[in-house]
Amino acid sequence: MSAARQSFGELGERIAERWLRERGWRVVQRRFRSGHRDIDLVVERDGVVAFVEVKARRGDRFGGPVEAVNWRKQKELGRSARVWVSRHGRSHDAYRFDVVGVLVEGQRVRIRHVEDAFPLHLSA
Repeated sequence: MSAARQSFGELGERIAERWLRERGWRVVQRRFRSGHRDIDLVVERDGVVAFVEVKARRGDRFGGPVEAVNWRKQKELGRSARVWVSRHGRSHDAYRFDVVGVLVEGQRVRIRHVEDAFPLHLSA
């Protein structure tokens, strides 16, 4: 991945994090790594832990950012989430996957938060 692309991805994560915090979410962990896979943000609010995949795009010419989280990425996120829960999980929490799409067009930023974006299967 190029440095510019990585930097833009990090910008998207910062924007998403700020947006989620403004809505009462507490960031539990940033960039949780499990092998070569990672979860961008792990956030918590009211007993719900959300594993958040952030997708940032400069435009929607090739589809929106949320649609970029395909079945393969979902499978990888599921594996990482199982590792996170085994290490840090609490039995009383509910878990889900959210996707935050950040669309940056010039000075304009649009955010789309899809809660419970796809099923979470904590068993292997």
